[in-house]
Amino acid sequence: MSEHSEIAVKLFREGYNCAQAVFAAFCDETGLDRETALKLSSSFGGGMGRMGEVCGAVSGMLMTAGALYGCPDPKNSSAKAEHYRLVRQLAQRFREGNGSILCRELLHPSGDGPKKHSCAELVGCAAEMMDEELRRKHRAAD
Repeated sequence: MSEHSEIAVKLFREGYNCAQAVFAAFCDETGLDRETALKLSSSFGGGMGRMGEVCGAVSGMLMTAGALYGCPDPKNSSAKAEHYRLVRQLAQRFREGNGSILCRELLHPSGDGPKKHSCAELVGCAAEMMDEELRRKHRAAD
């Protein structure tokens, strides 16, 4: 487990939702203060307000990617396209490793059946994937 992964799992176990845990674990990288990060990500837990949509851990990972590498210029279509490529790559890696990016499919793949994954496990996985991306970007910059 990476340092951010450990922080994310710890935050989740303290009671923060999955998106909050992942996004706030990267405050040292994004430059956001913890309270702001927790507020911004608070709506995305449980697959967006417990609707079972996109996994909150994935949302937290993608919010981190946006804070670090997002495109603030609406006219820069190449930078926007590059960022969307990164988003799709991260989501695909998560899907390949866990079978889905949807909360309801990750937790209850057959509807009412037993959990397939634990949220803590998914939080750690998303933070680890974001750390891998950080290392890749740092190597590319060197």
